[in-house]
Amino acid sequence: MPNKPETDKSTSGHKPVIGITGGIGSGKSTVASAFADAGCAVINSDDLNSQQLADPEVIAELTGWWGEKILTESGTLDRKAIASVVFQDPSQRKRLESFLHPRIARESDRMLAEFRATPSVRAIVLDSPLLLEAGLDAKCDSVVFVDADDQTRLSRVVRSRGWSEDQWRQREKSQFALDKKRTRADHVLANNSSDLDELRSSVDDILQSLEKGPSSTD
Repeated sequence: MPNKPETDKSTSGHKPVIGITGGIGSGKSTVASAFADAGCAVINSDDLNSQQLADPEVIAELTGWWGEKILTESGTLDRKAIASVVFQDPSQRKRLESFLHPRIARESDRMLAEFRATPSVRAIVLDSPLLLEAGLDAKCDSVVFVDADDQTRLSRVVRSRGWSEDQWRQREKSQFALDKKRTRADHVLANNSSDLDELRSSVDDILQSLEKGPSSTD
């Protein structure tokens, strides 16, 4: 078995909690959607982060740190402006994470409890860019590493996010190395193609192995 933190059984409940990790542009959200189609509930950290950035209390706090240069004309937070601050200064990135991560964690825990109590939910998926970095894998019964080659990942972020190659590589440096993520995972799911049927089949195999119990993943 991979060398990863022991699952917190007090929070895992009887439904499998599955963490998704991988490089930027590997298609983690596409994999999460495949899990959702298979009857899982997905907790998306990016969505929770966006909710926090729309909170007036958060807007006031961050504006107090960095001034109105991080605001749009309509008074909302400009995510690109914030990114330009935090990715140029690691101390500011840590400052932001220390402020936002506990808030996001509280909402994530609330959703976990809600989904555990929902009979129709087959499993719960944590879709977080910083799953390992934030220690969220400790809440998981299994971690899936989404694998895609560099050229595929780069082309995806250029197309979907408008990033340059330098921007992509800079953001990758703020996360764990891919080899470390792969080593910490229980499953590796290849996602280089656009074959959704193949992806759904792989997702279903993972779910069935988890539903059979720990002995099936040894």
